[in-house]
Amino acid sequence: MSTLPWRPWHEVVEIRDDLKSGKLSLSMFAADLYDVVMNRAKPIYQDRQEFFALTYPTFNLRGLVKDVLLRLAGKNDKAIRQLQLTYGGGKTHTLITLYHLVRYPKDLPDIPAVKEFTGYAEIDPPKSRVGVLSFDRLDPVTGMDVHAPDGTAARFKYPWTVLAFQLAGLDGLKILGMEGDTEREEPPFTNVLEEILRFPLREDLATLVLMDEVLMWARTKIGSDPVWSHRLQDFFQCLTQAATKIERCAVVASLLASDISKEDDLGRKIRHDLHAIFRREQEEGVEPVVKEDVAEVLRRRLFKSESIKDRESFPSHVVAALKGITNLDAQSKKAQKKAEDRFLESYPFHPDLTDVFYSKWTGLQGFQRTRGILRTFALALREAAQWDVSPLIAANVFLNKEGKTDISEALRELTNIAESEEYEGKKHAWTAILQGELEKARIIQSESSGLKYREIEQAILTTFFHSQPVGKKALTSELMVLLGHTRPDKIELEKALLRWVEISWFLDESGLSEFEKVPDGQKQLPKTWRLGSKPNLRQMHHDAISTKVSPDIVETLLIDHIGNNKFLTAGASASGAKVHNLPQKPRDIADDGEFHFALLGPSATSDSGKPNPQAKRFIDETTAKDRPRVYRNAVVLAVPSKDGLEVTRDRIRDYFGWEEVRSELKGQEIDPIRSAMLATYIDDSRKAIPEAIGQAYCIVITVSEKNEVQAFKITPGDEPLFQTIKSDSRSRIQDTAVTAEALLPGGPYELWKNGETSRRVKDLVGAFAQFPHLPKMLNREAILETLINGCFEGTFILQLTRPDRSVRTFWRERPDENALKDTSLEVILPEAAELSSLPFELLAPEKLPGLWKKPELQYQDMLDYFSGGHVEMIPKEGYEEPITIPKMEQNALDDIVNEAVRAEKIWLTSGPASILGEDIPTGILTPDAILQDPPEPIATVDLLPDNLQGAWSANNTTALGIATALSKKVGKTLPWVTVKEAINNGLKARFLELSEDSTSWPCEFTGAQAVKLRLPKEKPPPPPPPPPDVLVAEAYLEPNQIQDLSDQIPDLTKTAAGQDLKYRIQMELKGDEKRDEITKKLNELLKDVSDDLEF
Repeated sequence: MSTLPWRPWHEVVEIRDDLKSGKLSLSMFAADLYDVVMNRAKPIYQDRQEFFALTYPTFNLRGLVKDVLLRLAGKNDKAIRQLQLTYGGGKTHTLITLYHLVRYPKDLPDIPAVKEFTGYAEIDPPKSRVGVLSFDRLDPVTGMDVHAPDGTAARFKYPWTVLAFQLAGLDGLKILGMEGDTEREEPPFTNVLEEILRFPLREDLATLVLMDEVLMWARTKIGSDPVWSHRLQDFFQCLTQAATKIERCAVVASLLASDISKEDDLGRKIRHDLHAIFRREQEEGVEPVVKEDVAEVLRRRLFKSESIKDRESFPSHVVAALKGITNLDAQSKKAQKKAEDRFLESYPFHPDLTDVFYSKWTGLQGFQRTRGILRTFALALREAAQWDVSPLIAANVFLNKEGKTDISEALRELTNIAESEEYEGKKHAWTAILQGELEKARIIQSESSGLKYREIEQAILTTFFHSQPVGKKALTSELMVLLGHTRPDKIELEKALLRWVEISWFLDESGLSEFEKVPDGQKQLPKTWRLGSKPNLRQMHHDAISTKVSPDIVETLLIDHIGNNKFLTAGASASGAKVHNLPQKPRDIADDGEFHFALLGPSATSDSGKPNPQAKRFIDETTAKDRPRVYRNAVVLAVPSKDGLEVTRDRIRDYFGWEEVRSELKGQEIDPIRSAMLATYIDDSRKAIPEAIGQAYCIVITVSEKNEVQAFKITPGDEPLFQTIKSDSRSRIQDTAVTAEALLPGGPYELWKNGETSRRVKDLVGAFAQFPHLPKMLNREAILETLINGCFEGTFILQLTRPDRSVRTFWRERPDENALKDTSLEVILPEAAELSSLPFELLAPEKLPGLWKKPELQYQDMLDYFSGGHVEMIPKEGYEEPITIPKMEQNALDDIVNEAVRAEKIWLTSGPASILGEDIPTGILTPDAILQDPPEPIATVDLLPDNLQGAWSANNTTALGIATALSKKVGKTLPWVTVKEAINNGLKARFLELSEDSTSWPCEFTGAQAVKLRLPKEKPPPPPPPPPDVLVAEAYLEPNQIQDLSDQIPDLTKTAAGQDLKYRIQMELKGDEKRDEITKKLNELLKDVSDDLEF
């Protein structure tokens, strides 16, 4: 053991050898006056030298001796003195002191105690004749032996006979009127007793009557015959009256009985009646030993006189002990000088400990005040001196030697006394209670490095001491003062005490609910501490767990709580995983290539590096062992650890146990404090279950990159479990989409064999779920979407083979759903593909990379572009990337060009032919044909004579004239559809009108010569120009462009915030067949948009 910063108490003061060796019987502390009178007591009481050497002349005892000696000397009138003491309070020792002082005053030993008595009395003790009535030795049937003044022995059974014989011998018996050996049963009256008490004066001796254990004999006699109640009252009344009348006579009486069984209802009534008699004649009651005297009494009786004689070294040891106490107790630190004086008066005893025994334990019927304290400390110190290293004698000496689980002999003495008390008709098993609490203390101390001297065990004993009699309690400051002398770390001590609060079975809840309030909200120690005899809520909780919470209930609740814990699977479905909560068999997880996240139950518990065989089956099998799982890389399992699951079971037991406590207390009257604490326990235990489950599910089982089923541990935190698993690199889960290029040969995933130019889409999509060297893709659809995007961006071609072996290709377009569902859909590399079709929209300028290098494209250039093997450079971020253009046969391309021209996506000119919005005539689409953007719409005003003079003659023209003039103005032959649209707009706007001799309109180009047009006779006013602060955007839009405009409206509105942005819609309808019928149907459809929008 390291050097202590103090000296242990037993190295400063030394225990008496006879006490240390066990030769000094503990019964020696029970003084017996009768044995002293009969000259057969132990030397400690019989030998005056030894007796006075161990006697401490307390202030009250010196005062009593002085009063009695002066009375015996005839110098005061204080004839009657009653010792007002509880059991063991030093009453018999006081009577023996008086006996020795006056029996043979000339032979008193020359020692300090005797000098203190005589010096304080300022008188030598008068020689006296002493009559002793030791009622505990006066047998009601056979009586007791006593000696006459001449030494003659006789036996009598009534107190007046005993007294008369001791004071006057046979003369006394004659005074009583005895004839022969027959004693008188009736008590003598005052006149008779006066003569007896005065008899010693004949020899110039004073008379001292000492009475002890009066109640014991009185209770027995009155209990057997009630007539003795009046007899005894008469005797004591006459005796006290007689004593007051005799000048040198004193009576000192102790009425109480050491046998506490005599203190029943009858005993208390007898004591009350006797007190009333003595109060008539006595002075104030005397208490020879008070609280302040206890330490000195203990020192003189328990330690060698030479070790306590020189007390000059005591202050340094007191200061050493107070150093720890002032660290814990602010009041002691504030009044340190006062504390030093107080501790010095009691050294080596802790003053608060002796105060507890003297102030509280004397309220217990079985605890004898001074005698009880002497016995208790004698037992404790005899053992503790062998191992205790504390600077003071406090609760530490009542512990057993470290390593022993039973309580010490001294503590058992105290628990026996406490157990003899009844409270609310019940006795309490304090021995068992303390054994249980001390066991908890040892557990707490083993977890606290700052507690080296068993402070929590001491705290339990201190609380027990303060809790007697039942209902008493200790303040936290009182607890700290008794624990501080071994200098425990304050923070560690408070933490440990709070831990005791949490696990104690018998700490009373009412005190524990009173916590100090502090600004930072930290939990503080309770204000008061009390060990109750009734089980607290925690003990009831333990019993409920032990007897009512079966393993089956725990397992059922465990499964329920795991299944209902949303935190374990939160975010998994949203990330693209298929979630399986507690699947029973491997077949519950489909082998479909989708990513599966499964939460397995308690039977799948695993440790890191040791996957549970049952868990492995979920990855390796589907419906049976002979049906292995194909997509093993797409399954991730979360399972609990063994330790974590046990913690969770404990939390469930804890919660269910509290529910059982609530059920047990239902219908009973329960105080608000206990009810509130129970509600808190239930709520806290319920909340602890999800947290424990979250911590338990810390094992992940999945296929490793080496194709092995691995189990690894994660550290659960605040984020959902799935997010934690996903973030761990060992899971190899990828939730970001891969690029189309990454899926091509030479990409990072090695999905293609050397020389392969095609792969099935389903194989590429399923590869990530099948092959362990690939990352686990959360969203299988994302892989498919990547392939679709790759096709849309032209990275590769998707090809579908029909049952007749014909093929359908997709390039720069999204395949339809039926095609995507077809298992024969393949990915074809561009250099190996031949397109069977192509969306005609892609032939328009700015659609295909590198196709339209100039505004006009010769068809031969398009043929070369799709000849196969053509490579274009695509600009990327900071670099260019080559892309191969797939091959397409001319016949197929001719058809696509024809579709594009007919749909007015491109305009074809070849010689005089100008084709747009119609099929290309045979032979026109030659390699020399020119493809270009459709011409811009012709404004209506451009048809008027001022802008198109070559077409007009005297305000008249023809459709052919307008077409020819417009073509000439543009420099190339305009397509008829463009010219026709312009004329239509002119007619609608009444810029033009048909002449009376014109053919019908509209018409094809071949009839254009017969369509005659003129300027209207009343020229309509031109549309007003927009105001100068209004901007107008106009254009002819295709249906898909209108859809695009609709998609852009939110952004347009956001961009134009604060401006007045309006939309004006104008629709045009051409054609003359069934126009009325079509117009009606169109207007019906337009009503769903606006009532104002109609043809």
